[in-house]
Amino acid sequence: MKFLVCISKAPDTTSKIDFTEGNSKFNEAGVQYIVNPYDEWYALVRALELKEAAGGTVTTITVGTPADDSIIRKALAIGADNAVRVNAEANDAYFTAFQIAEYAKANGFDIVFTGKETINYNGSQVGGMIAEMLGQPFVSLASKLDLNGSVATVNREMTGGVEIVEVNTPFVVSSAKGMAEQRIPNMRGIMAARTKPLEVIEPAACDDLVSFQSYSLPEAKSACKYVEPDNMAELVSLLHNEAKVI
Repeated sequence: MKFLVCISKAPDTTSKIDFTEGNSKFNEAGVQYIVNPYDEWYALVRALELKEAAGGTVTTITVGTPADDSIIRKALAIGADNAVRVNAEANDAYFTAFQIAEYAKANGFDIVFTGKETINYNGSQVGGMIAEMLGQPFVSLASKLDLNGSVATVNREMTGGVEIVEVNTPFVVSSAKGMAEQRIPNMRGIMAARTKPLEVIEPAACDDLVSFQSYSLPEAKSACKYVEPDNMAELVSLLHNEAKVI
């Protein structure tokens, strides 16, 4: 089995978010990047578990610049066999999906894994786009995946229960909580990652469909309001008129 895992970077949750150039560009100064948790904890680890159970190879792919190589090396340290970096900024979901799909078409993977979303944009777009470009089935928000030969049984959490589907390889799946348990790279893995193959390829020609006009921060949270235990009328008024939850 050949598994392809899409790896992206995301700002550490403690990073201060700011914008430059008239709020048209994300300010990366002083931002610490990490592997997007959904890609690392669930997509990558489940691919590794399947490889360990049935054999095969795990390749990661990242659309990014040389600044992203440390992120890629962490995925290699966790256990991926090799990595590919498309040498371009991941400007938008369509461009990213197009580059990944072009590589996947040329190399014939059985399963393409993505995280359910990135924690910075929360778009959940790339997986579905890749599947459409490859002409393959797409299973979104998977919380469990078992493989028996070329047939996968996939659980998806849904409102009020769990949906169980079967799908034949090749297919694309986005991974959510429950798919696997986080792995911490050990010293042996970290040392091995230094010499594992990291192939850099140039991007395929792609239409530029999206441009960003401006970014804005959410409104600052208001201060907490405290209500005396015996003042139920004020509490109800606040919940109704300000919080608008009743």
